[in-house]
Amino acid sequence: MSKRNVTDWLPTTRKEAEMRGWDELDVIIFSGDAYVDHPSFGAAVIGRLLEAEGLKVAIVPQPNWQDDLRDFKKMGRPRLFFGISAGCMDSMVNKYTAAKRFRSEDAYSPNGKHSMRPEYATTVYSTILKQLYPGVPVVIGGIEASMRRFTHYDYWQDRLQKSILVDSKADILVYGMGEQPITAIAGAMKEHLQANGKEYMTADEARELTHDIRQTGYIAPKSGVAVDSTADKVLAPHVECLKSKEKQAANFLAIEKESNKANAKRLMQEYEEGVVVINPPFPTMTTEQLDHSFDLPYTRLPHPKYNGKRIPAYDMIKHSVNIHRGCFGGCAFCTISAHQGKFIVNRSQESILREIEEIARMEDFKGYLSDLGGPSANMYMMKGKNGDLCAKCSRPSCIQPKICPNMNIDHSALLELYRKVDALPCIKKSFIGSGVRYDMLLHKTGDSARDAVTAQYTEELIRNHVSGRLKVAPEHTNDTVLRLMRKPPFKQFHDFKRIFDRINSKHNLKQQIIPYFISSHPGSTLESMAELAAETRQLNFHLEQVQDFTPTPMTMATEMYYTGINPETGEKVYVAHTMRDKEAQRRFFFWYKPEERKEIAQLLRRMGRTDLAKKLGI
Repeated sequence: MSKRNVTDWLPTTRKEAEMRGWDELDVIIFSGDAYVDHPSFGAAVIGRLLEAEGLKVAIVPQPNWQDDLRDFKKMGRPRLFFGISAGCMDSMVNKYTAAKRFRSEDAYSPNGKHSMRPEYATTVYSTILKQLYPGVPVVIGGIEASMRRFTHYDYWQDRLQKSILVDSKADILVYGMGEQPITAIAGAMKEHLQANGKEYMTADEARELTHDIRQTGYIAPKSGVAVDSTADKVLAPHVECLKSKEKQAANFLAIEKESNKANAKRLMQEYEEGVVVINPPFPTMTTEQLDHSFDLPYTRLPHPKYNGKRIPAYDMIKHSVNIHRGCFGGCAFCTISAHQGKFIVNRSQESILREIEEIARMEDFKGYLSDLGGPSANMYMMKGKNGDLCAKCSRPSCIQPKICPNMNIDHSALLELYRKVDALPCIKKSFIGSGVRYDMLLHKTGDSARDAVTAQYTEELIRNHVSGRLKVAPEHTNDTVLRLMRKPPFKQFHDFKRIFDRINSKHNLKQQIIPYFISSHPGSTLESMAELAAETRQLNFHLEQVQDFTPTPMTMATEMYYTGINPETGEKVYVAHTMRDKEAQRRFFFWYKPEERKEIAQLLRRMGRTDLAKKLGI
């Protein structure tokens, strides 16, 4: 790859803007992440997209919020708006474990440093900008803004919080993947300035101008919203949710259902400060639109200001390729489908191959793609057979509790893509590092040709695309817990492991299957975790890929954790709330560690499960 100049990146300082010949900016983006100019980093995507629209855009990564606020002042005011994102993760999830301890590192900061972003970064950045530039529009987006757009449970404060629109005092909220709404917002503002001969947008004008744009939200006066009973859904007010967990659960269910519809309603929720109005989403992006987003002129590198520093998240993805967006798995604890949508948007093969050729020109590329995948590795090019049925459906998952008969589980496009990628002279091996949905690989459609393709894909995957370890996510062994998680019965993991072992044996491969498990998920009890330990020992696993359930804003599992109710059925759900209970559940993952065995033996005796103690050899 040819030597880069600093002007190949979007400017991060006034000097870099001047080097481009810019004396003012249209949009200034503040990000909680380090600036990596790569399609996996949201601030870079939005910045490059707006640049392609002819706008002058700068990014201020990880501004210092604790000094004289010079980072917030150095670029001046933009002509259109300030954009804010906490980063690729919610800032609290990024910082703390389920035990509310610091994570080992911040993957999106130079050298993994924790001190580079504030807690609740979106609100902190927005509040500062509103104080410094009260008349300038502030647009918030990213996963933190997206998943906190209504009343939501915050695990770190252990209480319900208001919509982030209220707390941040932002003018406009963008939820979900932001390409379509941010382009519409910027286009409307640009056109308004030109039509009225004005130089700068004001916050009042911006709110008025954009309030009908899809996939956005804003605060309206309580008397200023006309409700259309056919097009709108009014949620229980925030104050009622504080009093009633049942109303909070019902609100979440309504939000989730509308989020999973092709034709959603506008949602409204009242607060003391006004009514939060969230417009329905844009139609699912087309392949052409997604290709455009990925084909923008990224350098694919961290900004030169980080030379000599490691950005862990970048190290993980720099030689990987995302082939699609969205996930129809609908796992109860996961934010992917809630943020990206359940309808799959596919990149074209041409766009994917172009990106691989870009990667091949990187100096440190040795011919090995670390991942050719997506939110779920094997959903590329999959959709409903009858689109009209999908348009009427509000199921959060197309594959649980059983695979929808309208879903076309066809792996032939993936097989074709893998073979085209592996035929490239620059590729020695392409690995699938994303998680694989084995329930889709086990599914029998009754169409012998289609089922043969699935079997062929499974063998191709295991034989040629596993870097020694294949990641899958059964998450638990107890079927009651798995139903609450919206995951398949554990029997299917056994079935898939047999196939995995058979293919490995057939081709004389020494590969491992690496299962992911979660403790303390709503519904999980100490006894079910003890049974998990016994069952995984029987399978000869010493578990490594495990985590304690972390309640993240606006997921089904988090609502169950907070309310103790399954919103779908109204039934009560057991929840391990105390750190002592959570630590006891987690301990069973590590039955094989000498320092844990004594405590586990005592727990099993108190539970009256000496049978499990024998199975664990304790």
